[in-house]
Amino acid sequence: MRKMTWVGMLALMTVTGCCLCKSEKHPVVSAVSPDGKNEIRLWTEPLAYSVLRDGKVLVARTEIGMTVNGSWLKGVLQRVQKSKKKGEELAPVYKKEKISLAGNEAFADFGDWGVRLAARNDGVAYRFETAYSGRIRIDGEKASIRVPKGDARCWANCTGSFGNEETIPVAMAVAQLKTNALTGKSWGDKGMVYLPFAYSVDGTFVVVTESDVRDYPIWNLVSTDGNGDGAVRFDSRFAGWPKKTQRVAGWGKELVETGGRWVRVMEHETYLTETAGTRSFPWRTFALADQPAKVCEADIVRALAAPQADMDFSWVKPGKVAWDWWNCFDNQGDSGCNTKTYERFIDFAAKTGVEYVIFDEGWSEKLNIWKFHPDVDVPHLIDYANKKGIGIILWMAWAQVYGEEERVASHFAKCGAKGFKVDFMDRGDAEIANFLEKFAAACAKHRMLVDYHGVYRPVGMQRKYPNIVNYEGIHGLEQMKWFKGGAEAEKEMMFNDVAAFFLRLTAGPMDYTPGAMLNYAIGAGYASKDKNFPGSVGTRCRQMAMMALYEAPLQMLCDSPTNYEKNQESFAFMAKTPVVWADTVGLDGCPDSMVVAARKAKDGSWYAAGMTDISARDYVLDTSFLGKGQWRAEIFRDVPDSDREGTHYVRETNVAVKAGDKLKLHMAPGGGFVVRFSK
Repeated sequence: MRKMTWVGMLALMTVTGCCLCKSEKHPVVSAVSPDGKNEIRLWTEPLAYSVLRDGKVLVARTEIGMTVNGSWLKGVLQRVQKSKKKGEELAPVYKKEKISLAGNEAFADFGDWGVRLAARNDGVAYRFETAYSGRIRIDGEKASIRVPKGDARCWANCTGSFGNEETIPVAMAVAQLKTNALTGKSWGDKGMVYLPFAYSVDGTFVVVTESDVRDYPIWNLVSTDGNGDGAVRFDSRFAGWPKKTQRVAGWGKELVETGGRWVRVMEHETYLTETAGTRSFPWRTFALADQPAKVCEADIVRALAAPQADMDFSWVKPGKVAWDWWNCFDNQGDSGCNTKTYERFIDFAAKTGVEYVIFDEGWSEKLNIWKFHPDVDVPHLIDYANKKGIGIILWMAWAQVYGEEERVASHFAKCGAKGFKVDFMDRGDAEIANFLEKFAAACAKHRMLVDYHGVYRPVGMQRKYPNIVNYEGIHGLEQMKWFKGGAEAEKEMMFNDVAAFFLRLTAGPMDYTPGAMLNYAIGAGYASKDKNFPGSVGTRCRQMAMMALYEAPLQMLCDSPTNYEKNQESFAFMAKTPVVWADTVGLDGCPDSMVVAARKAKDGSWYAAGMTDISARDYVLDTSFLGKGQWRAEIFRDVPDSDREGTHYVRETNVAVKAGDKLKLHMAPGGGFVVRFSK
């Protein structure tokens, strides 16, 4: 690595392609989106950035940096390279059929390193790039954010584990989001702001997240005191490389030499990762929209991620999954984990058009994927399912897979399984990022799907490996298995469901697992007293709306075959709701209140869905998103007594509609609606 020097004053003549702000003494590199609305600026001394939309400052000037081999990156700005990205990319496993790659980039070259800026119509981003020989050690990165107004509204996840983030978001003014009193604790403790983090400045909506995380820890934030200028600063927090780990079996107390449920970090190194000297680092992304509803249309996380691996992915088949764990093996409890019950699930899936059945925990001996449970004839069941056109997906704790990625993928592919649900990663360090990519590559080689459960939010890796069909990183419906009830808890859950659309889904697909049939109205006193018969708070139509609102190429249907057969009308609609889409349009809403969006199916039909928080709402759906001609609407909506009986709804069919017509739809507290429009 060449010796790097610090130069206090940079001569403007050494910079090509820069813009210079009149009030600045030093060059300011800038990238502006093709539509001219979004801009990201880079100051060269000290190194800092800012984000603007229509000239409005959304991230105030904030210093950034990276420590490599014990020293902060410093150097003379040698040149600025400008470039344009053009074209579109097909995205068969996504919320759109194709995405735009268009954007403008600027690279500030300091010799051995540089900072790349990207400006797209849906947001902006920056990242560091290095060009050293051999390997380097990344000791730290300063990736702070300064929100320019303390009274700006924000929505953030502030509790949970560092890598899992099964958290309920909070809403408040930015200046009130104080986590600094909790800093300094070990990784996994409360005190951080987990991404995606959203805020609104004078009506402009910002979602902060990241893309293209490889051999690097994930990015999260902690709020700090401002500097008196009215801005609120959030500093970055990254997990160090694991120094000491333990394999833990059972539910947290049993230590083992191999396998287990978790590989827990007991001590971290002081550095983040040792990595290739020539590489690009994760994008720090800011999705921008004039109204919150429009952020669901953003493709920035996917578009900036590494492109698809040079492999054949035409075999990847998205779909729905009949799932056993949430409904306790068709409401039978652990005694139902047997060959006969799984034949029942497979028959149900084949009869109803559900593509997959998952074998969750219990198909093998306790935390030993190499030995089948004596009551579950897995080879027979896989053969039985394959003959009926149903794929089997196998659950496993990641400690069972870690270090044996190729062996696991190869072995179970030969057994005839179609994929894996991997659980309990619960970490955010670079070692986990490496595992996620390594196992995805091994599974792609053997044509196996992957659902990463018990993991942090998506960071774009599904673009490189389309066989990654879902991620968790969400306070999902599984929480209802041990939901204790109460007015405040119900309020939080309803807020969580709405806010997740604006926050978590901006990062990518979400394994929320909707579809409950035992629906308890707000205030009806639901508490999960009988684990064999879990339910949901809110209305039936809310659960149905989630099928269209929540992007999930592998969508798990949480409830039992028995409960679905008792509710065939609503289940049949959910079963035919697509899991991948031709287009997505945000229509209305805010994390504090409700969400309404429309998605176009690949057969040309449209689905519009909405759900509300704890409050009832009468909503007028504007159908201007429909194309020309006459349409027929099938409507599921709440009825006047849905606020007392959560399972009650009304279905309307053959409702004639043309683009621009207005449909009046009532949402009960915790309610929703869903409409299918066909030609």
